[in-house]
This record gives sequence, structure tokens and C-alpha cells, in this order.
Amino acid sequence: MKPTTVIFGANGFLGRYLCRHHARQGKEVVAIARSRDGWSGDGIFLEWDGRTLGPWALALEGAESVINLAGRSVNCRYDEQAKREIIESRVDSTRVIGQAIAACQAPPKVWLNASTATWYRDARDHAQDEWFGEPGDGFSVKVARAWEEEFFAAKVPGVTRKVAMRIGMVLANEPDTVFDVLRSIVRRGLGGPMGKGDQRISWIHMEDFLAAVDFLTAESQIDGVVNVTAPEFPTNREWMRTFREAAGMPVGLPAPELLLELGARLMRTETELVLKSRWADPRRLREEGFRWRWTHAVPAIADLRARPGLEGLFRPAGSRSVGARVWLPGRATV
Repeated sequence: MKPTTVIFGANGFLGRYLCRHHARQGKEVVAIARSRDGWSGDGIFLEWDGRTLGPWALALEGAESVINLAGRSVNCRYDEQAKREIIESRVDSTRVIGQAIAACQAPPKVWLNASTATWYRDARDHAQDEWFGEPGDGFSVKVARAWEEEFFAAKVPGVTRKVAMRIGMVLANEPDTVFDVLRSIVRRGLGGPMGKGDQRISWIHMEDFLAAVDFLTAESQIDGVVNVTAPEFPTNREWMRTFREAAGMPVGLPAPELLLELGARLMRTETELVLKSRWADPRRLREEGFRWRWTHAVPAIADLRARPGLEGLFRPAGSRSVGARVWLPGRATV
């Protein structure tokens, strides 16, 4: 029988790519979400409410891996209702998945649960790794702490290995993602440093994110917390310059904190998403022998410009633009 991957939050940004990735590997994919909107169409779809047990729990029996990405988007204003929904959507979904695994006669081999690199303090002087990193404060840290506490408190059979993935900004060329928003800002001539510009960026190319999930699934000795980021941590100033160069935009006006706050209110989001320093060192991946394909932002961003959308990322290598051509405006093809 084919190995089964069960993906919760399968209609979200990361879920879509994981569904397609595992389907292309020949695995049985079970996609679970509140609605089909956004689902890639790979595998079979099961609906849930993110809080209570249901028929979907049967899909976990004998699964190779369970991947939980469920949670309300943090790209919003943090009023009290939004804060409550953000935390509850993560804690409730994690709790009920744990209950389903505990009831399995043939428990899954590994449970990968999403978390966030914002768990660490606002570090601008040194990187934060899984062993010695210091927790920060603020709402995003509160979310990460509650999420991970629920995950590690779940009483599942010992045969089910648990890994909390503290994920950085995942880059793919898709509308309304980090990549798309930054590229749009740069094209308008606003791609200068944000705030002081010294905050660090923890990021990862979508290909490497998918490869890291495969690696963590296969390496049976890895459990606990793992930072899923690239090994390079540019400052915001360097990050924005890279996007400007990729777009051929010679100038970029800086955005002081006051202007960012005004823009965030208009866009119904929070400045914390761009001003907080995320310097999460993927020490465990590195020491366990994981190999990144995209270790530096410059080639990663250039590559993604030529690979728009889900179909673009999974297009065979022979049909993609390579080398300096991906930097040239208008040369990217679908």
C-alpha cells in the first residue's frame, strides 16, 4: 500500500503545496480543512470544524505522517476577537488531532505540527537556535507558546514521533504572499528599509520547506523543536535591496515606523509582521545533515520570479528559465 500523508489546513498557502508535493511522490494524500476553497485538488478531501472529532479521524489510522498547519491567518489587526480566534484556532485544532491520534489502533509514525520562528526574542545581536534560543514577548510569542504547549502536552502513543516546526517566512510566487507583497511594494518605489532596517529575516524557499518536511518525516531520530528556515539571515535593509535588484528598481524610499503604522492600519494588518527581528538559526537541520538548495536570498528570489504559482513551482526543471534570464523583466513564463 502507498504511504498516507494527512494534511490539516490543506487549503492554506503551505497546505496546497504540500498536497501537490506528496501527490507527486505517489503518496495517498488526505486533505483536511474547513472548506475546499484554496485546496489544490490533490488526494481526497475531508471536512472538519477544527475543534471536534469526526469521521476524518479514521484517516489517521496507519498514516506515515500527520502534518498540522491549521490556524487563522495572523495577517490582520490584533483586536481582542482576532487574538482570541488566532489562538483558539491553533490550540483547538492541535488538541483534537492529539485526541484522534490517541484513539488510533495503528497510530501515525510522525506528527509534524506547525509553529513559528517568532517564538524567539527580538534578537538583533545574534541568532537564536533550538537549544539556547530565548523566548520573546508580545502577542506572536503568546500564540507560539500556547500552540507548542498544547502540542507537546498531547498524550499520544510513544510510536508517534512529534516535531514542532518553527517556520520562517516561506517564499513562493503566489498572490497575497510575502513574496508578492514585497515585490509590489518595490515596484511602487517604496522598497527601502522598513523601520530601522536592522531587523533580521528568517525565510525559506518553498522547495526547501517541502524538502525539510520530507527530511523530518524520514529521520526517525528527530523530535522536539526544529527551526525550518534558510541558513542565511539578511537584515531588512539587505532583504529589500535584494527585491529591488530582482525587480530592476534602482531606488526604494524608506518606510519609518510611523508611516508603517499608518499603512498597516489601512491594510488591516500589524507592523509587528515586518518590524520584529526573526533570527532563527536552523541548527538542528544543519547538524542532522539537511542540505538546502537555496541558501541565499538573491538566487532564491530570482528563481521564484520565473516560477509563478503552484504549477510554476512544480514545472519540470527542463522547461524553466535558468541563469541570468530569470532576472530579465518579461521573460518569466507560466
